[in-house]
Amino acid sequence: MKVKHVFGPVASRRLGISLGVDIIPYKTCSLDCIYCECGKTTNLTIQRNHFINPQIVLEEIKEIITPGKHIQYITFSGSGEPTLNKDIGKIIHGIKAMTSIPIAVLTNGTLLYLKEAREEISGADVVLPSLDAVSPGIFSCINRPHPQLDINAIIQGLVDFKKEFKGEIWLEVFIARGINDSDRELAKLYRTVKKIQPHRVQLNSLVRPPAVEGIQPANMETLERIREQWEDLTVEIIKRIRQREEIADFSFNLENNILNTIKRRPLTIEDLERRLEPALAYYLHHRPHQGLHGATPAEAFLGAEPACASAVSPPRARPGEGPRLRRKRRPAPDSAGRSRPLARYLGLGPGRAVKR
Repeated sequence: MKVKHVFGPVASRRLGISLGVDIIPYKTCSLDCIYCECGKTTNLTIQRNHFINPQIVLEEIKEIITPGKHIQYITFSGSGEPTLNKDIGKIIHGIKAMTSIPIAVLTNGTLLYLKEAREEISGADVVLPSLDAVSPGIFSCINRPHPQLDINAIIQGLVDFKKEFKGEIWLEVFIARGINDSDRELAKLYRTVKKIQPHRVQLNSLVRPPAVEGIQPANMETLERIREQWEDLTVEIIKRIRQREEIADFSFNLENNILNTIKRRPLTIEDLERRLEPALAYYLHHRPHQGLHGATPAEAFLGAEPACASAVSPPRARPGEGPRLRRKRRPAPDSAGRSRPLARYLGLGPGRAVKR
C-alpha cells in the first residue's frame, strides 16, 4: 500500500517518537504564521470540510503500527490545521479501536470556539494548542489569522475546552524576538494562561527557517526569564534535541517514508542520517543478498549465525508428523580468525590471508 497521509515515526521535541497523521490538504490552515516551518499558507480558511476518506487513513495507520514498533504517540499534525477536517473524530475513534498507543492533536486552537470541533477531538489523550499573543494587533502580526477569527473567542474556546476535556492540555507559546516578547504582552499572556489552566506550558522559538525572512528566535535568556516569572505555572522550554532518541523502527518503504515526512516538515542532514541508520543496520543483519549466495552481509562478513540455524519449524500436521529442520552448528573460525562463511565468500581457503 502506498502511504500518503501517515509519515514517520519522527523524533519530536515535544512528544518523543511520534507517528504523524496528516488529514488536511497541503498548507490549508486558519492562520498564516510568520514563523511556520512549512512555509506560507496557500489556503487560508475556517471552513471545515470532509477532505479525506477516514477509512483510507485508518488503513494506512494499521499498515504501519505493526506489533513491536516503538511509537509513543500517534499525532495529528502535518502541513495544515487538523481540526478543519470534519472527520477527525471518526479517525480518532477508529485509532482507539485499533491500538492502545496514545493519540495527540497538534492544533493552533483557533476553531475550539466551535462546540463540534471540541467534541470531535475529545477522544484524544493529549491536545497541544498554541497561543502566541493576546493583544489583537500582535496576534494579527505574528499569526496573520483568517479575517473572521477573533482572539477573544479563541481564548474562550480554549477555556471551555479545558473544562470539558478529560485528557491533558499542553499549551505552546511561541516567542519571536521583538514581536511578542515585551513585558506588557508577556504579562497579558500570563494572565490568559492562568485563566486557561493548561497542564503544561511549553515555551518554543525558532529552530528551522520560517515562512517570513528576518524573523529572529528568542534567546535562551529570554525563555528562562519567562519561565522564572511564570513560576506558579508548569513551564518547560522546548529545546532543540542534539542527540535525539533513536527511532527503533523504520518503514520498509524507506523512500516513501522520507518523502512523506519531508513534504510536511523540514529535515536537516542529521535528521536524515538518523533515519537512514536503522535501515542500513536492518539491511546489514537481515536482508539476504544474491551476490552472497543468499546469505546476509552479517552472516558473510561478521560471522553471524544464519537465521535458519536457530529456527524452530512449526508443526504442520499431527504431533510427530511433518518436516523438521536440522539445527546447524555455528561454523568455527578458520586459522586466520575469520569465520568460515567469510572465508568462503571471499574465495579463501582455511589459513589463507587477504593480500593487501
